[in-house]
Amino acid sequence: MRITHRHALRRRRHRTNPFMFGLNLGFFAGLIWGTLRWLLYNMNFTNALPGFMVDSFFLASFLRSGWGQLIGIASFIVFSIVATFLYMFVLGRFRGPWAGIAYGVIWWGILFLALGPLIGIVEPVREIGYNTLASELAVFSIWGVFIGFTHAFEYHDEASREPMMTGAGRAGAR
Repeated sequence: MRITHRHALRRRRHRTNPFMFGLNLGFFAGLIWGTLRWLLYNMNFTNALPGFMVDSFFLASFLRSGWGQLIGIASFIVFSIVATFLYMFVLGRFRGPWAGIAYGVIWWGILFLALGPLIGIVEPVREIGYNTLASELAVFSIWGVFIGFTHAFEYHDEASREPMMTGAGRAGAR
């Protein structure tokens, strides 16, 4: 098959800007999964405040209010943007969902088992409850898959970069 100049230009034009991609991916990961965390909190599946990451900067009574919960979702968006760029630099070469699952579980472990109780943003493991731990583990796992698999699809899916074949080209390719 001959690659024409037009196909070569189309192939060159499809370059993803890593900064904008990471910013968009992190924003939507934070928005979607931060909103899910907010829903789980309001449905009493978890007792970790939506804004637990900014607990050091605000009073817990404020973080329970409507504006505080909005700040909680916004803080999860900022966290997700930073975590997305970290994923892109450290685990960006991996394909498939497994690196993303591991990434989400690692963040859950850091925030709910190791660093979070140590600095006081979440309760210690023996006090936080199994429902909270299981719900947050599920959300962080899915959040990690969202980041990891979206990144892998964008940067490792070569089929989307192939030129479209014309009708005559398809018949000759069989």
